[in-house]
Amino acid sequence: MEGLEEEEKAEKIASWLKKIFGDQPIPKYEVNSRTTDILYHLSECNRARDRDISLVIEDLKQKAREYESEARYLQDLLMESVNLSFTSLSSIGSSYLNALVDSALVLETKDTSLASFIPAVNSLAADFFRNKARNEEMEVELNKLGKNLTATLILEKCLREDLKKEELHLSMEKAKVDRRISNIDFLKAKSDDLRLRIKAAEEQLSARGMDASLSHQSLMSLSEKLAELKQQTAPLKKKLESYLDLMPNPSLAQVKIEEAKRELNSMDAELTKKVDMMELLPDQSQRRFT
Repeated sequence: MEGLEEEEKAEKIASWLKKIFGDQPIPKYEVNSRTTDILYHLSECNRARDRDISLVIEDLKQKAREYESEARYLQDLLMESVNLSFTSLSSIGSSYLNALVDSALVLETKDTSLASFIPAVNSLAADFFRNKARNEEMEVELNKLGKNLTATLILEKCLREDLKKEELHLSMEKAKVDRRISNIDFLKAKSDDLRLRIKAAEEQLSARGMDASLSHQSLMSLSEKLAELKQQTAPLKKKLESYLDLMPNPSLAQVKIEEAKRELNSMDAELTKKVDMMELLPDQSQRRFT
C-alpha cells in the first residue's frame, strides 16, 4: 500500500515538474522520502494555487461579461430614450460623460443617478469636515508641542550652561584641593623632619647633662602655667587698685595692703623665676650647639 502511494506521489511530482519546466530538462535531484515529501507538498500547493487563480479568472471574466451586458443595455436605453449613442456624442459631451463615470467610480456609487450621487457627496463632505476638524485639533496640539519643545530646548541650553559652570567650578575646586593636599604633605613632611630634629637635639642635650625641666615639653608646660599665673594675678591687681581708691581704716587698710603686696610679690617672684628659666634655655642651647 505504501509502495503504491509512493508511486502515485512520484507520478504527480513528475507531471508537475514537467509542467513547470516545459521543454527544458528537469534538474536531477536525490530521490528519497524527504525530497519526495517536500516536492509533493510543493506540487499540491502549486495545484491549489492554480485552482484558486482559475476561479478568480473565471469570476473576473463573469464580471466582465456582466459589465459588457449592462453597458449594452445602457447604450440601448440611451438610444431608445433620446435617440443618442455614445459614438454620436461630441467631444464635450464625451468628456462630460467620462467625468460623470469617473465621479461615480471615485464616489463608489452603484450608478450615475442623482439619488446615488447626493448621499455619496454628503458622505464625502462629512468626511471632509471631520478631517478638517481633526486637522485643526492636530494643528493646535502641534502648536502646543512646538511651544513645549521650545521651552525644553531653552531649559536644556540653560542646564548645559549650568553644567559647564559647575564643571569649571569643580575643576577650580579640585585644583585648590590638590594644592592643599600638596601643602599638607609638605607640612607633614616638614613636621616629621622637625620632630626628628627636635628629638635628636633633646637626646643630644640629655646626653650632655641638660636638665629635663628645660626640655621643649617642659618649657611648653611652664609657658602654660605662666599664662595661668598672669590670669590669676590680674584680678588681684584690680582688687589692690580698688583698695587703694577707698578711704578705709588706715591700720586695717595697711594690713590688707601688706597682705596683697606679699601675695603679689610672691607671684612676681615665681613669674620672674619662670621667665628667667625660659630666657636661660635659649642661651644654654646656643652655647652647647656652638
